[in-house]
Amino acid sequence: MLMENLIRSKELWELIEVGVTVAPENATLDQLQAAAASKLKDLKVKNYFFQSIDRSILETILDRDTSRSIWEATRRKYQGSTNVKRAHLQALRREFEVLAVKEDESVNDYFARTLAIVNRMSAQGETMEHTVIVEKILRSMPEKFNYVVCSIEQSNDVTIMSIDELQSSLIVQEQCMKVQGEHSEEHALKVSNPGRGGGRGRGRNSTNASRGRGRRMQNK
Repeated sequence: MLMENLIRSKELWELIEVGVTVAPENATLDQLQAAAASKLKDLKVKNYFFQSIDRSILETILDRDTSRSIWEATRRKYQGSTNVKRAHLQALRREFEVLAVKEDESVNDYFARTLAIVNRMSAQGETMEHTVIVEKILRSMPEKFNYVVCSIEQSNDVTIMSIDELQSSLIVQEQCMKVQGEHSEEHALKVSNPGRGGGRGRGRNSTNASRGRGRRMQNK
């Protein structure tokens, strides 16, 4: 999909759909020039392939003459049969259903992991409504997010809430909890380890009191 988008954006997709223009016998000058221009475009597309395809795969297609033949050979090898695609899609569905936030996983990381699976399902032909994704994420958030999850469900219509809006709300809650945790740690440290300034003050007062008692004893 990424490669198709790149080739289309370069206005070179005709090389994949139709192929290279070949000059006929006894071609005119215009036909020869058109064939040469088409060949140059085809070399550009092949260059995109060579830069993007893994070397282990690249070695199996180096004998292909045109970008169209490379595309077709790769598609036949890796697109897979209908049964293989169905099995792959079923595995992705199971992976999506059991998704849950890992311990110490950030909101951003969890969204990235979830959307990666959704995108892979989309590549296999499965279109998933954004409401399903929103509800899945809300269900799988840990207990510490219960308050914000309930608030979102009560104050928003999740059927029209975008994934970006949900992510933003959860990130704000995550940042608030992080700040509260830092304040709690600071308070605990102050309670368990009183300021050294007070200790020094008590030390000086004790020393001064001892000296005063010593002088009174000498006067007696």
